Amino acid sequence: MPDTPIRTVIIPAAGKGTRLLPATKVTAKELLPVFDRVVLDFAIDEAIGIGAERIIVVISTEKVAIQAYLSGHVGTLTGASANDLSRSTGPEMIFVFQDQPRGLGHAVLCCKEVTLPGPFAVLLPDDIILGPNCLAEMAAHYQGGHMVAAMQVRPEETSQYGIFRLGGLPRDNCFPVAGMVEKPPVGEAPSSIAAVGRYILDPVIFDALEKTHPGKGGELQLTDAIALSSAATSVVAYKFSGTRHDCGNHEGLLAAGLARQAMAGQVSGALPLKPTNSDASGGEVRAMLPTVMPSPAVRVGRATAVADIQ
Repeated sequence: MPDTPIRTVIIPAAGKGTRLLPATKVTAKELLPVFDRVVLDFAIDEAIGIGAERIIVVISTEKVAIQAYLSGHVGTLTGASANDLSRSTGPEMIFVFQDQPRGLGHAVLCCKEVTLPGPFAVLLPDDIILGPNCLAEMAAHYQGGHMVAAMQVRPEETSQYGIFRLGGLPRDNCFPVAGMVEKPPVGEAPSSIAAVGRYILDPVIFDALEKTHPGKGGELQLTDAIALSSAATSVVAYKFSGTRHDCGNHEGLLAAGLARQAMAGQVSGALPLKPTNSDASGGEVRAMLPTVMPSPAVRVGRATAVADIQ
């Protein structure tokens, strides 16, 4: 485990999945299959793998199937308050609603009141990274400030990503960052090092998000908030060792499924079809129901049980 524990992992899953139509007309993109599992399983396992105490899944009312899926697969907590929870049985799970498509930054901001103290992680389930646990790698190198997973992309692809403006030479796969630009026009990117959907963030990001104006696409961009807070907080890009698959499009989903199938063949037979529900100590993740509506800006008057889960 890292010297500075990452107690909370936020998994934004409220997006509409338009790049995967028509399948996402009836099925949440996070529940689409990747060979023998679904997209969301990989995110949950990665969060458990870093010893998270709390997993916050951001959904919309159109995607309550995600809540039903996780409740059925990781257990349901009934008849107990959050104060009765025991870490020996694994992380608690909270669901936060984001019904307006206002961007990744807004999804993270919705979780402000239910994020445990200290640095926290944001894990985009669309980005499946096969190989070593990406967040665990990042946490082992984390020394404060903001850390963002990074990979090199072709120049013609830079307009599809948040791109880093580098501020020094790399050390131990860590690149000092002087700034970030969200989806710059082709030919105007400050580098070819792109942000991937894993973040370890200092809580100061919440203040930056509240001061950030809507950016690309009229949405509140997490990249813009990181850039805004970089004047006072260090930002590091971490080059991870696994293989990333963009499961937000048909090609990436297929590639991830084939890679997962190949992995299954390497261990003398198919991998277990049922998702792994246990953490390293053998405990189960528990779903905390009813759902939590922590932000009055999202659902006025429905901020239930916030005091109980602090």
